[in-house]
Amino acid sequence: MNTAKTASDGQGTAARATSAEPQKSPTSPPLSPSSMEQAQAAAARLHRPILQSMPDTRQQSFDEIYGPPENFLEIEVRSPRTHGIGRHMYTDYEILCRTNIPAFKLRQSSVRRRYSDFEYFRDILERESARVTIPPLPGKVFTNRFSDDVIEGRRAGLEKFLKIVVGHPLLQTGSKVLAAFVQDPNWDRNAW
Repeated sequence: MNTAKTASDGQGTAARATSAEPQKSPTSPPLSPSSMEQAQAAAARLHRPILQSMPDTRQQSFDEIYGPPENFLEIEVRSPRTHGIGRHMYTDYEILCRTNIPAFKLRQSSVRRRYSDFEYFRDILERESARVTIPPLPGKVFTNRFSDDVIEGRRAGLEKFLKIVVGHPLLQTGSKVLAAFVQDPNWDRNAW
């Protein structure tokens, strides 16, 4: 409520200034039914959900909501297997790749690679792309290298390495060896 001193009021009492909205008296007549309906319609328009008021909204399909994202890439290093006997023993790992990124020819692939293949792959990437820092591989192990703990630690390190490398946009578009290493079962390190 606005108050102001009136000049004609010698005692300096506050007089009410009129506000922009007229005051309703307690004896004002009730609204007519048509006025009541108009007021309710206006209130309903104000309380309409935002999505209904947006002109371009449409219902999404089940596939759009729960399907794969526009660009996705899942890479997993799993299932280590040890081959050979004595000094000729080695362990290889399955690389499982699921993607819809155009740089990869197959949507899903599974190949097996050994640690030395990863070493060659990393060297090729370093020569190919000077602008990208290639992460390190897990370190070489010289004792107990076929124990379950060592194999699992190496598997986790190789998976971390691959996720970083394969997820890098410059390597996805600029590397000639990346997709072949991850997807080609006949990949030959000597061809690069």
